[in-house]
Amino acid sequence: MLCIFAVVQGVSDAQLVERFKGGDHSAFNEITRRYQHKVYRICYRWMGQEQIASEVAQDVFVALFRSLSRFRGEAQLSTWIYRVSINHCKNRRMYQHRRAIHRHDSLDQPIGEEEDSRRRELPADDPMPDAGLHQSQAQQLLQQALDQLDEEQRYIIVLRDLEDLSYEEIGELLGLPRGTVKSRLHRARGQLAKVLARHIKQEDIL
Repeated sequence: MLCIFAVVQGVSDAQLVERFKGGDHSAFNEITRRYQHKVYRICYRWMGQEQIASEVAQDVFVALFRSLSRFRGEAQLSTWIYRVSINHCKNRRMYQHRRAIHRHDSLDQPIGEEEDSRRRELPADDPMPDAGLHQSQAQQLLQQALDQLDEEQRYIIVLRDLEDLSYEEIGELLGLPRGTVKSRLHRARGQLAKVLARHIKQEDIL
């Protein structure tokens, strides 16, 4: 078993893609194993709710399976997967926004009853429903602060500071030169710090 696992680990993404194109659909299982946690993290950071993030992540892998045979390898597989993930998150957020515009909520409707209702305030002292994922107040604050950034700022911070992508990889995703990525990341971090500063008390820092 260990030898088989080592062989699978040594197979490159490009080789897995070629195997899949050749009819070996089991290669997609390995692609899923390699990227499922990364895709979920991206979706969670974008959507802010576990259930919705899981739904979007599943949609991402369905889309990947259907389109992988057309992947030409012009970018790294990981970059392509990130792009598909972000696009699905954007589409879901647009869908939520459209529903929110046309929805007339009852005044006595519990918060969170609709799948697209989202907290806009920072969390109170009560435990969050997804406390299993957010194991600290700091993580909760970070997620809420990310929600208040504009799309590109959130995009850059998530990819660089949380997913540890290189400036070059982010530039490829955004179609920007490395220097522009660095300057926009600097501004995004500054904006994130301002948002966090409004909600972090001095005693919380000590």
